[in-house]
Amino acid sequence: MTTGVGRVAAATQRLAVLLGAGVAPVSAWRHAGLPPAADTRGMIAALAEAAAHAPPLESGAWRGLAAAWEVATDAGAPLAPTLRLYAQSLRSLAAAQRDVRVALAAPIATARMVLALPAIGVLFGIALGFDTVGVLLTTPLGWACLGVGSGLILAAVRWNRRMVAAAQPREAAPGMECDLMAIAVSGGGSLDRAHALVERVAARHGIAPPGERVESVLALSRSAGVPAAELLRAEAEEARLDARASAQEKAAALSVKLMLPLGLCILPAFMVLGVVPLLVSVVTSTVTG
Repeated sequence: MTTGVGRVAAATQRLAVLLGAGVAPVSAWRHAGLPPAADTRGMIAALAEAAAHAPPLESGAWRGLAAAWEVATDAGAPLAPTLRLYAQSLRSLAAAQRDVRVALAAPIATARMVLALPAIGVLFGIALGFDTVGVLLTTPLGWACLGVGSGLILAAVRWNRRMVAAAQPREAAPGMECDLMAIAVSGGGSLDRAHALVERVAARHGIAPPGERVESVLALSRSAGVPAAELLRAEAEEARLDARASAQEKAAALSVKLMLPLGLCILPAFMVLGVVPLLVSVVTSTVTG
Protein backbone atom coordinates (compact mmCIF):
# COMPACT_ATOMS: atom_id res chain seq x y z
CA MET A 1 0.00 0.00 0.00
CA THR A 2 1.31 3.45 -0.94
CA THR A 3 1.84 5.66 2.08
CA GLY A 4 3.36 9.01 3.00
CA VAL A 5 4.83 11.08 0.18
CA GLY A 6 4.13 8.25 -2.27
CA ARG A 7 0.41 8.54 -1.55
CA VAL A 8 0.47 12.28 -2.32
CA ALA A 9 2.44 11.59 -5.52
CA ALA A 10 -0.10 8.98 -6.63
CA ALA A 11 -3.06 11.29 -5.97
CA THR A 12 -1.32 14.15 -7.80
CA GLN A 13 -0.56 11.96 -10.81
CA ARG A 14 -4.19 10.76 -10.99
CA LEU A 15 -5.37 14.36 -10.92
CA ALA A 16 -2.93 15.30 -13.68
CA VAL A 17 -4.04 12.43 -15.92
CA LEU A 18 -7.75 13.11 -15.39
CA LEU A 19 -7.39 16.84 -15.99
CA GLY A 20 -5.23 16.20 -19.05
CA ALA A 21 -7.99 13.98 -20.42
CA GLY A 22 -10.45 16.87 -20.18
CA VAL A 23 -12.22 15.90 -16.94
CA ALA A 24 -13.54 18.90 -15.00
CA PRO A 25 -11.51 19.72 -11.85
CA VAL A 26 -14.34 18.86 -9.43
CA SER A 27 -14.95 15.50 -11.13
CA ALA A 28 -11.21 14.76 -11.33
CA TRP A 29 -10.93 15.56 -7.65
CA ARG A 30 -13.74 13.15 -6.79
CA HIS A 31 -12.38 10.34 -9.00
CA ALA A 32 -8.92 10.74 -7.44
CA GLY A 33 -10.41 9.72 -4.08
CA LEU A 34 -9.70 13.02 -2.34
CA PRO A 35 -11.97 14.57 0.34
CA PRO A 36 -15.21 16.04 -1.06
CA ALA A 37 -15.00 19.66 -2.24
CA ALA A 38 -17.42 21.82 -4.19
CA ASP A 39 -14.99 24.24 -5.81
CA THR A 40 -11.33 25.20 -6.12
CA ARG A 41 -11.19 26.99 -2.77
CA GLY A 42 -12.76 23.96 -1.10
CA MET A 43 -10.15 21.71 -2.70
CA ILE A 44 -7.30 23.88 -1.43
CA ALA A 45 -8.84 23.93 2.05
CA ALA A 46 -9.17 20.12 1.97
CA LEU A 47 -5.49 19.80 1.09
CA ALA A 48 -4.54 22.13 3.94
CA GLU A 49 -6.64 20.01 6.29
CA ALA A 50 -4.90 16.83 5.11
CA ALA A 51 -1.54 18.51 5.70
CA ALA A 52 -2.52 19.44 9.25
CA HIS A 53 -3.02 15.78 10.21
CA ALA A 54 -0.08 14.21 8.37
CA PRO A 55 3.54 13.49 9.40
CA PRO A 56 6.05 16.25 8.55
CA LEU A 57 7.20 15.12 5.09
CA GLU A 58 3.75 14.08 3.95
CA SER A 59 2.36 17.32 5.36
CA GLY A 60 4.86 19.28 3.29
CA ALA A 61 3.83 17.32 0.20
CA TRP A 62 0.13 18.13 0.74
CA ARG A 63 0.95 21.80 1.34
CA GLY A 64 3.03 21.88 -1.82
CA LEU A 65 0.13 20.41 -3.79
CA ALA A 66 -2.24 23.01 -2.34
CA ALA A 67 0.18 25.83 -3.21
CA ALA A 68 0.73 24.55 -6.77
CA TRP A 69 -3.03 24.22 -7.31
CA GLU A 70 -3.68 27.72 -5.97
CA VAL A 71 -0.88 29.39 -7.96
CA ALA A 72 -1.97 27.66 -11.17
CA THR A 73 -5.59 28.70 -10.61
CA ASP A 74 -4.83 32.33 -9.79
CA ALA A 75 -2.22 32.72 -12.55
CA GLY A 76 -4.35 31.00 -15.19
CA ALA A 77 -1.66 28.42 -15.85
CA PRO A 78 -2.52 24.95 -17.24
CA LEU A 79 -3.22 22.73 -14.25
CA ALA A 80 -2.51 19.26 -15.69
CA PRO A 81 1.15 19.91 -16.67
CA THR A 82 1.66 21.64 -13.33
CA LEU A 83 0.43 18.64 -11.37
CA ARG A 84 2.36 16.20 -13.55
CA LEU A 85 5.62 18.02 -12.80
CA TYR A 86 4.82 18.16 -9.11
CA ALA A 87 4.06 14.43 -9.08
CA GLN A 88 7.48 13.82 -10.61
CA SER A 89 9.03 15.91 -7.85
CA LEU A 90 7.26 13.89 -5.17
CA ARG A 91 8.28 10.62 -6.80
CA SER A 92 11.88 11.80 -6.70
CA LEU A 93 11.53 12.43 -2.97
CA ALA A 94 9.84 9.04 -2.41
CA ALA A 95 12.71 7.37 -4.30
CA ALA A 96 15.22 9.23 -2.14
CA GLN A 97 13.41 8.01 0.98
CA ARG A 98 13.57 4.43 -0.31
CA ASP A 99 17.28 4.81 -1.06
CA VAL A 100 17.90 6.09 2.46
CA ARG A 101 15.88 3.24 4.02
CA VAL A 102 17.86 0.66 2.03
CA ALA A 103 21.18 2.28 2.93
CA LEU A 104 20.25 2.51 6.61
CA ALA A 105 18.82 -1.00 6.95
CA ALA A 106 22.14 -2.74 7.62
CA PRO A 107 23.67 -0.19 10.05
CA ILE A 108 20.41 0.16 11.99
CA ALA A 109 20.06 -3.62 12.31
CA THR A 110 23.69 -3.82 13.45
CA ALA A 111 23.14 -1.10 16.04
CA ARG A 112 20.09 -2.90 17.42
CA MET A 113 21.99 -6.16 17.69
CA VAL A 114 24.90 -4.47 19.43
CA LEU A 115 22.53 -2.98 22.01
CA ALA A 116 21.93 -6.53 23.23
CA LEU A 117 25.61 -7.05 24.17
CA PRO A 118 25.25 -5.96 27.84
CA ALA A 119 22.32 -8.34 28.37
CA ILE A 120 24.29 -11.12 26.68
CA GLY A 121 27.16 -10.48 29.09
CA VAL A 122 24.84 -10.88 32.08
CA LEU A 123 23.33 -14.08 30.66
CA PHE A 124 26.80 -15.42 29.90
CA GLY A 125 27.77 -15.04 33.57
CA ILE A 126 24.61 -16.85 34.65
CA ALA A 127 25.30 -19.66 32.18
CA LEU A 128 28.74 -20.12 33.74
CA GLY A 129 27.11 -20.57 37.14
CA PHE A 130 28.03 -17.21 38.68
CA ASP A 131 25.60 -14.96 40.49
CA THR A 132 26.06 -11.85 38.31
CA VAL A 133 22.43 -10.79 38.81
CA GLY A 134 22.86 -11.02 42.57
CA VAL A 135 25.99 -8.87 42.39
CA LEU A 136 24.16 -6.27 40.31
CA LEU A 137 21.08 -6.13 42.54
CA THR A 138 22.42 -6.62 46.07
CA THR A 139 25.83 -4.95 46.29
CA PRO A 140 26.85 -1.26 46.21
CA LEU A 141 29.31 -1.98 43.41
CA GLY A 142 26.58 -3.78 41.49
CA TRP A 143 24.24 -0.81 41.92
CA ALA A 144 26.93 1.50 40.59
CA CYS A 145 27.51 -0.80 37.60
CA LEU A 146 23.78 -1.01 36.97
CA GLY A 147 23.39 2.77 37.02
CA VAL A 148 26.41 3.43 34.82
CA GLY A 149 25.55 0.67 32.35
CA SER A 150 21.89 1.71 32.07
CA GLY A 151 22.92 5.32 31.51
CA LEU A 152 25.35 4.30 28.78
CA ILE A 153 22.73 2.19 27.01
CA LEU A 154 20.17 5.00 27.20
CA ALA A 155 22.75 7.44 25.81
CA ALA A 156 23.54 5.05 22.94
CA VAL A 157 19.86 4.61 22.04
CA ARG A 158 19.25 8.36 21.97
CA TRP A 159 22.46 8.97 20.05
CA ASN A 160 21.52 6.38 17.44
CA ARG A 161 18.03 7.85 17.04
CA ARG A 162 19.37 11.36 16.55
CA MET A 163 21.85 10.23 13.89
CA VAL A 164 19.23 8.19 12.03
CA ALA A 165 16.78 11.11 12.11
CA ALA A 166 19.49 13.48 10.83
CA ALA A 167 20.07 11.21 7.83
CA GLN A 168 16.42 11.39 6.70
CA PRO A 169 15.25 13.79 3.95
CA ARG A 170 14.03 17.08 5.43
CA GLU A 171 12.17 18.79 2.58
CA ALA A 172 9.02 17.42 0.99
CA ALA A 173 9.69 19.23 -2.28
CA PRO A 174 13.18 20.70 -2.72
CA GLY A 175 13.11 23.56 -5.22
CA MET A 176 9.39 24.11 -4.62
CA GLU A 177 9.80 27.91 -4.77
CA CYS A 178 11.23 27.55 -8.29
CA ASP A 179 8.37 25.26 -9.31
CA LEU A 180 5.77 27.70 -7.99
CA MET A 181 7.39 30.62 -9.79
CA ALA A 182 7.53 28.57 -13.02
CA ILE A 183 3.80 27.87 -12.67
CA ALA A 184 3.06 31.53 -12.02
CA VAL A 185 4.98 32.85 -15.03
CA SER A 186 3.38 30.16 -17.24
CA GLY A 187 0.09 31.99 -16.80
CA GLY A 188 1.32 34.81 -19.00
CA GLY A 189 1.43 37.55 -16.38
CA SER A 190 4.32 39.82 -15.55
CA LEU A 191 7.23 38.68 -13.41
CA ASP A 192 6.31 41.15 -10.69
CA ARG A 193 2.76 39.87 -10.50
CA ALA A 194 3.98 36.26 -10.52
CA HIS A 195 6.47 37.04 -7.76
CA ALA A 196 3.80 38.65 -5.58
CA LEU A 197 1.42 35.73 -6.15
CA VAL A 198 4.02 33.13 -5.18
CA GLU A 199 4.99 35.08 -2.06
CA ARG A 200 1.37 35.32 -0.96
CA VAL A 201 0.57 31.64 -1.58
CA ALA A 202 3.84 30.43 -0.06
CA ALA A 203 3.16 32.39 3.13
CA ARG A 204 -0.36 30.98 3.33
CA HIS A 205 0.80 27.36 3.05
CA GLY A 206 4.00 27.57 5.08
CA ILE A 207 6.38 27.17 2.14
CA ALA A 208 9.68 29.00 1.70
CA PRO A 209 9.14 32.20 -0.31
CA PRO A 210 11.12 32.99 -3.47
CA GLY A 211 14.71 33.51 -2.40
CA GLU A 212 18.15 33.91 -3.86
CA ARG A 213 17.83 30.84 -6.10
CA VAL A 214 14.69 32.20 -7.77
CA GLU A 215 16.09 35.72 -8.06
CA SER A 216 19.27 34.47 -9.77
CA VAL A 217 17.22 32.53 -12.32
CA LEU A 218 14.97 35.51 -13.01
CA ALA A 219 18.05 37.73 -13.44
CA LEU A 220 19.47 35.23 -15.93
CA SER A 221 16.15 35.18 -17.78
CA ARG A 222 16.15 38.96 -18.09
CA SER A 223 19.77 39.24 -19.17
CA ALA A 224 19.57 36.42 -21.70
CA GLY A 225 16.13 37.37 -22.96
CA VAL A 226 14.75 33.84 -22.60
CA PRO A 227 11.52 32.63 -20.97
CA ALA A 228 11.91 32.10 -17.24
CA ALA A 229 9.62 29.07 -16.86
CA GLU A 230 12.00 26.48 -18.32
CA LEU A 231 14.97 27.94 -16.45
CA LEU A 232 13.01 27.77 -13.20
CA ARG A 233 11.96 24.17 -13.80
CA ALA A 234 15.56 23.21 -14.56
CA GLU A 235 16.68 24.89 -11.34
CA ALA A 236 14.00 23.04 -9.36
CA GLU A 237 15.15 19.73 -10.85
CA GLU A 238 18.74 20.58 -9.91
CA ALA A 239 17.61 21.25 -6.33
CA ARG A 240 15.89 17.85 -6.21
CA LEU A 241 18.97 16.07 -7.52
CA ASP A 242 21.15 17.85 -4.96
CA ALA A 243 18.78 16.91 -2.15
CA ARG A 244 18.71 13.26 -3.21
CA ALA A 245 22.49 13.08 -3.46
CA SER A 246 22.82 14.72 -0.04
CA ALA A 247 20.42 12.19 1.50
CA GLN A 248 22.37 9.29 -0.01
CA GLU A 249 25.66 10.70 1.28
CA LYS A 250 24.24 11.07 4.79
CA ALA A 251 22.96 7.50 4.73
CA ALA A 252 26.35 6.20 3.60
CA ALA A 253 28.17 8.19 6.31
CA LEU A 254 25.78 6.94 8.98
CA SER A 255 27.10 3.38 8.72
CA VAL A 256 30.43 4.72 10.00
CA LYS A 257 29.01 7.18 12.53
CA LEU A 258 26.96 4.43 14.20
CA MET A 259 30.24 2.90 15.33
CA LEU A 260 30.74 5.82 17.74
CA PRO A 261 27.95 4.80 20.16
CA LEU A 262 29.26 1.24 19.94
CA GLY A 263 32.76 2.17 21.04
CA LEU A 264 31.90 4.91 23.50
CA CYS A 265 28.70 3.58 25.08
CA ILE A 266 27.78 -0.03 24.30
CA LEU A 267 31.16 -1.68 24.88
CA PRO A 268 31.70 0.15 28.21
CA ALA A 269 28.15 -0.84 29.19
CA PHE A 270 28.99 -4.45 28.34
CA MET A 271 32.02 -4.22 30.60
CA VAL A 272 30.24 -2.73 33.61
CA LEU A 273 27.12 -4.89 33.31
CA GLY A 274 28.59 -8.17 32.13
CA VAL A 275 32.28 -8.37 32.91
CA VAL A 276 32.66 -6.49 36.22
CA PRO A 277 29.81 -8.37 38.02
CA LEU A 278 31.21 -11.62 36.65
CA LEU A 279 34.67 -10.87 38.05
CA VAL A 280 33.19 -9.83 41.41
CA SER A 281 31.16 -13.04 41.52
CA VAL A 282 34.26 -15.12 40.67
CA VAL A 283 36.36 -13.41 43.35
CA THR A 284 33.58 -13.73 45.94
CA SER A 285 33.11 -17.42 45.18
CA THR A 286 36.85 -18.02 45.38
CA VAL A 287 37.23 -16.22 48.72
CA THR A 288 34.19 -17.97 50.15
CA GLY A 289 35.49 -21.33 48.98
